[in-house]
Amino acid sequence: MTKKTEPTTIEKLAANVLNTRLKDIPKDTLEATKYRVIDTIGCLIGGAMDTGNPELLKFFNDQGGKPEATVLIHGGKLPVANAAFLNCVMARSFDFEPVSPLVDGFSCPGHISGTTVPSALTLAEVANASGAEMLTALIVGEDIASRILAASGFGFSLGWDCVGTVNVFGVTASAGRLFGLNKVQLRNAFGIALNQIGTTFQSFWDYTTAFKLPQGLAARGGINSAQLAQAGWTGPEDALMGRFGYYKMFTEGCQRPKALTKDLGKNFYADGTFKPYPCCRIVHSAIQCILELVNKHNIKPNDVKSVNLQVAPGGIEHAVGHPFEIGPFPHGNAAFSYEYVVATAFLFGGVRPEHMTEKAIRNPRVREFIKKIKLTAVNDVEFEKARITVALKDGREFTGAVTKVKGDPKANPMTREEIIAKFWLNVDFSGKINRKKAARLLDMLLSLEKVSSVRKLIPYLVT
Repeated sequence: MTKKTEPTTIEKLAANVLNTRLKDIPKDTLEATKYRVIDTIGCLIGGAMDTGNPELLKFFNDQGGKPEATVLIHGGKLPVANAAFLNCVMARSFDFEPVSPLVDGFSCPGHISGTTVPSALTLAEVANASGAEMLTALIVGEDIASRILAASGFGFSLGWDCVGTVNVFGVTASAGRLFGLNKVQLRNAFGIALNQIGTTFQSFWDYTTAFKLPQGLAARGGINSAQLAQAGWTGPEDALMGRFGYYKMFTEGCQRPKALTKDLGKNFYADGTFKPYPCCRIVHSAIQCILELVNKHNIKPNDVKSVNLQVAPGGIEHAVGHPFEIGPFPHGNAAFSYEYVVATAFLFGGVRPEHMTEKAIRNPRVREFIKKIKLTAVNDVEFEKARITVALKDGREFTGAVTKVKGDPKANPMTREEIIAKFWLNVDFSGKINRKKAARLLDMLLSLEKVSSVRKLIPYLVT
């Protein structure tokens, strides 16, 4: 008798992707997923016309190809992988979509939803899947991407942008399920996906339009991997733990291997942080801190002598800690800058999508106020937290600190009402979808598991 071989980790993950049914998913997970879908689609609507996106649409239209899936907001159809690429880039454009999966108590910086949600919607349109099928495919895809990220321990030192690595596996899972792959094909698809991952944090450090490309590259890579496996292609048998697998090639090793399979099929992980501001998550604490000080003490900009922003050394060393300068991609300079967002929050009572337009970024009032801001690295402030002292011209000083940043799923979560309000903020900023359409879309998304075909959503997602 041949001894039964224990399935590998990637085989266990593949089986979970294909075997999970909607009834297996906890109700709170399902509800959280629907609000994550609403939030991400709102960000997609808001980001439709951001810098570079119309040009990217023209690029894909010029390539042509089989009209399989809808380019959301703009309309028209492209091959499914290209449509998903563009839809994901739009969702990431204002750096506003959900982030940071919380896996077994471990928070992992990542932008998974901006790839998985638009991809699942695009794939479900092509497959004519129901809302329930889309949700299930999305949930298992986000779960595998979150587990792979958490198991690595996550680090910046190698320079890989995890958006372009783990997200590919999440999309491969969703595509494999919706395309009807079997376990062997899906294992092959994950192996093929290993050949399609990459991207770099340098895109942020240099404040380039390319910072949002990994969102789309991951979508296209995942879809193409599933398509090739379905066509009969084979890939490395163990995409994760192989001698030259993911953890060897793209991380500092699999530091938390239990995260890959612990409570597999029972707990489903995904991004848990909803962002109240359209900019890098690292700077949110500074925005919140300055707003609390201004509102508490009724501070007026003209009364301010100086602003001392104290953050962890890692915040200063990150791109967000660099002196604010406007380069070829002003949106990138602004969205990844402590100085810009603090000045904007002080002057205009918040940071909203309209503050990331080039006109707003070039406002001379902002540049003038930035001269008053000093960044200081201190060891007693945690990374992504902030302490601010505002000195007034009359000699008074006010100090505040933020340790519970709005949007944190445990310490200070956004409410469902706030997530819905954010959806409307994006709709109104974009102006591409009228409120009547958006209201009908929102109603359908709130009951997505009851929608008989995802194709019914599409007319409400184009102009």
